[in-house]
Amino acid sequence: MKRIGLLSDTHGYWDERYVQHFAECDEVWHAGDIGSLEVAEQFEAFRPFRAVYGNIDGRDVRLRYPQVNRFSIEGTDVLIKHIGGYPGNYDPSIRGTLFVHPPKLFISGHSHILKVMFDHSINTLHINPGASGIHGFHKVRTLVRFTIDKGSFSDLEIIELA
Repeated sequence: MKRIGLLSDTHGYWDERYVQHFAECDEVWHAGDIGSLEVAEQFEAFRPFRAVYGNIDGRDVRLRYPQVNRFSIEGTDVLIKHIGGYPGNYDPSIRGTLFVHPPKLFISGHSHILKVMFDHSINTLHINPGASGIHGFHKVRTLVRFTIDKGSFSDLEIIELA
């Protein structure tokens, strides 16, 4: 069983409440637009950290993190990509992969809109954690926590940062 802290679109902004809200998490995952290597390094120093780069990330972040991160954890195939869309409107850059070899969990960012949706057509849970940074059109900053245990998801929590 693993407890996961998930966020996206920090855009170079560090908030000490990330540590507070992810204190009980085993890993932290970032769905892109990290914004600076310094923010990534703060996460790396805190917990095991998995991330992808986003469209605003510079060369330093792109050299450290992939555009697509696919891995298995707790018997679960996970795919993370910053620009991914959502069920019914997947981005063309990932659509083929999702339909040919769908993961159990697909995570994307970019939209700054929190969404948790199950795609019955490919039997995949999709999570977009919204945006946790201060740059963008979003009015509420959000984080997500959840548990993965033997291929099942539970205890999903949405955290709003005022």
